[in-house]
Amino acid sequence: MTKKPTIVVKIGSALLANQELLTPRYGFLQRLLEDIAQLRAQGSNVILCSSGSVALGLRIIGETPESAGVSDKQAAAACGMPLLLNAYKQVGHEFGFDIAQVLLTLGDFEDHRRFLNTRNTVHRLLESDVVPIVNENDSITTEEIRVGDNDRLAAKVAQMVGADDFVILTGVDGLYDRNPDDPEAQFVPEVEDVSMYMDATKGKSTLGTGGMETKLLAANMAQEAGVTTWIAQGEVDHPVSEVLNGSRRSTKILPHPNPLSGWDSWIANRLQMAGSIVISDAIAAALSGDRPIRRQDVISMTGDFTRGDVLHIYDSKGIERARGLSDFTSEELRVLTNNPDTQAEQLLGYRTKGEVIRSANLVMLEHRHLLWDAPEEIARRDWDQPAVG
Repeated sequence: MTKKPTIVVKIGSALLANQELLTPRYGFLQRLLEDIAQLRAQGSNVILCSSGSVALGLRIIGETPESAGVSDKQAAAACGMPLLLNAYKQVGHEFGFDIAQVLLTLGDFEDHRRFLNTRNTVHRLLESDVVPIVNENDSITTEEIRVGDNDRLAAKVAQMVGADDFVILTGVDGLYDRNPDDPEAQFVPEVEDVSMYMDATKGKSTLGTGGMETKLLAANMAQEAGVTTWIAQGEVDHPVSEVLNGSRRSTKILPHPNPLSGWDSWIANRLQMAGSIVISDAIAAALSGDRPIRRQDVISMTGDFTRGDVLHIYDSKGIERARGLSDFTSEELRVLTNNPDTQAEQLLGYRTKGEVIRSANLVMLEHRHLLWDAPEEIARRDWDQPAVG
């Protein structure tokens, strides 16, 4: 059986909610879902990653985007989600398809078992010809444990399901080489290396939680999984299909020609940093996918992490070199590095090779990922010292 092409569509809050009235924009939903119905009729699977629940709930709790705090936004999300889903259901019913709500948190992406369970659920919905509508569960998440923007959440969904195309619908027609308000700004029709444009992407909308910067971060995640990303204006009659068929201007962000495996992509594309380690420059220079990181390679560490969390790996200059799955908790690793001359089994009470990150669980970043800045305690420290042990 031929695999159906899969399209992940991310819709921003400003498209879904009237900025002044904070009510659903049914006209936009009508155009969007009519277009999706046509794409489905042509044989494509479509997944929607929808913002809008917080914006639609603010009016109910008597707040505005400017006045709302964290607890206000959580309450607004609880009020707005039924309104958002009801609007999708009403309009979707007109075009003959069913919808399903999939609410996710950061842990559903960062824990591999939950990641796979979520993927299985979404695939099962698609098999039943149901359109999944994915959103972060804003009513229970706090700033510390949330994804924070639906652009990167949608990119993780695209990675999760092995999508072909990832379409980000927004209020502008694509990426510019500087602020679009600048009369000398030039439109960018195609991007291979998103890092070239990161400095031109500051700012965000009143209703949304991310601007063009988060869209490029999301696109970089999609690139690594072999997904083509499109950034386009959503205020048109056929907001998705006209992008995909090339009849409307948009920015196309090319997938990497040699995408990572699903496992490596999950390791490399993080939403938050669980912890980090610093290794010596000599070890960093010799690092490859065939060599594990051992306890004696570690100069320092930051964060409180558990076994199975992904660590960011820096050299002594604070440059990120790799990411990998930790075989130890932060407490265990701290004990190992503070006692380099004592056997690991004696320190931990179980047999282990002392490999902090096995080679199979290590992904070199090279030049294909946007690197994360080193934690402050790493960036400000002088590392004129050898590796422990």
